[in-house]
Amino acid sequence: MTRVHDMGGRYGDGEIVPEPQGIVPFEREWHRTALALTIAAGGLGAWNIDGSRHARECLAPKDYARFSYYEKWIAALADLLVAKGLVTEAELAAGSADAAPPHPRLFQAASVAPALAKGSPYARQGGAPAFAVGDRVRARLPARNSFVPGGHTRLPAYAAGHVGTVVLMHGAHVLPDTNAHGLGEHPQPLYTVAFDAAELWGEPERAGDEVTLDLWESYLERA
Repeated sequence: MTRVHDMGGRYGDGEIVPEPQGIVPFEREWHRTALALTIAAGGLGAWNIDGSRHARECLAPKDYARFSYYEKWIAALADLLVAKGLVTEAELAAGSADAAPPHPRLFQAASVAPALAKGSPYARQGGAPAFAVGDRVRARLPARNSFVPGGHTRLPAYAAGHVGTVVLMHGAHVLPDTNAHGLGEHPQPLYTVAFDAAELWGEPERAGDEVTLDLWESYLERA
């Protein structure tokens, strides 16, 4: 099962046009507000980064296709706020809410910069890796969450079933497939795997081109 965001190798979406270097961070002023709202709401602790990614993936395909980058953020944020009981649909429709006591984890302005500088490391202690640099591995087929039907996964469908080579090892990291759904972190070894573009696309733009993906151990099997 794939969602509309899993676009790699799909025909009909048009050419990818890179943004020019030096572009301003926010093309429109409301983009700045969208980022601020997302950070402030995330700071309440009702979900994690994997949950927020899954919320964007679950947007209706017709909306996902027509929304701009920050429109996707705002739409997914609204869904999360309602799902977690922080905002009601009526309040969203009205654009306002009744006064309420401050949330105990309310993000104060002075706390934002230190929090962003600190980041959210997802490296953890974990078991010994099953693969090493140079090993040939096959990405799991199909590319789906094996814990939650239709759930979040970082294994793209275009890589499922294809063979690549482990080129980097990153230690154990939080598994998005469980973390997005409140099932615990379940850290696993994380690898960078290089796939020959011809293996994935059949006709690469240039011979020798590669696609590199960061993949968790449960996504892989020895080829």
